[in-house]
Amino acid sequence: MTGNQTGNEKAQGPKHKRDLTRRKVVVAGAGAVAAVGVGGAVVATASAGTGKKGSAKPLASTSASAGEECYKLTSETTEGPYYIDADKLRKDITEDKEGIPLTLRLKVIDSETCKPIRDAAVDIWHCDALGLYSGYESFSEGGGTAPTDAPSGTPTDVPSGTPTGEPPAGGGGGGGGHEEPTSDTRYLRGTWKTDKQGFVTFETIFPGWYRGRCVHIHTKVHVNGEWTDAGYEGGTTCHTGQLFFDEESVLASAEVEPYSTSTTERTTLDDDTIYDGSGVQGGLLKLKYKKNGIAKGVVGSLTVGVDPEATNTGTGDSA
Repeated sequence: MTGNQTGNEKAQGPKHKRDLTRRKVVVAGAGAVAAVGVGGAVVATASAGTGKKGSAKPLASTSASAGEECYKLTSETTEGPYYIDADKLRKDITEDKEGIPLTLRLKVIDSETCKPIRDAAVDIWHCDALGLYSGYESFSEGGGTAPTDAPSGTPTDVPSGTPTGEPPAGGGGGGGGHEEPTSDTRYLRGTWKTDKQGFVTFETIFPGWYRGRCVHIHTKVHVNGEWTDAGYEGGTTCHTGQLFFDEESVLASAEVEPYSTSTTERTTLDDDTIYDGSGVQGGLLKLKYKKNGIAKGVVGSLTVGVDPEATNTGTGDSA
């Protein structure tokens, strides 16, 4: 997929331009461990339709099907330094990572016509329960306290075993531009296509947190490409965003191992520098899980409104 990156949390850093007309996803091989399913009935614990910073209001549309809501264009955000081009083509991205099972169901629609967008390629990637990103573990080993204004170009050839602290400020939302991977791990990353109704579903785990950011998942939507036996090629990136979790669910997850073993200070949703406070429009997920039983699994969902004619790479090159 595309591989451009962003600047820091509050201001964009240098642009890293790459060819956006050619993207290829390598088909995942065998060996991925299936995520534990979400069992039993679930109950909603938060509407997630609004945020303290603002609210998102559905738009009525005569072109929408009966009972369907059409939302405004979903907020664009920075890509972050830890996006890896050519992620695996798969729906289950869990591999062997421990954590609360999360079923993530997204619906991609044209924000103007409200019609579902089929055969779009949707990327998601996020940290594990203890705040580590696959491919970038060396940036987090040691649990140090790197400055929040860590400059771009953080060395990637640090000797093995040398503590390098938590990811640079906004490791999942900025941090001074793209960082090259330091390992070949690819857990909690994957790409899958939307069906004829615009839906795509991933099996993963509830993300953890790291210094400087609230709990979140990164996502991209690519359109007008071609699905082949080798993967997904061509097209453009029409949306780059982040998905967020309400405080109630995060606090509940923090009581469950291995999240409960984390000693990293957590940034709340309201204090996050990327979430814009606009509720579902800003990427706030609608969550369902058993009351007082989040450890058994969570279902997260969101309608993502995109402009299929736009280019939004999250790198400052959007049009």
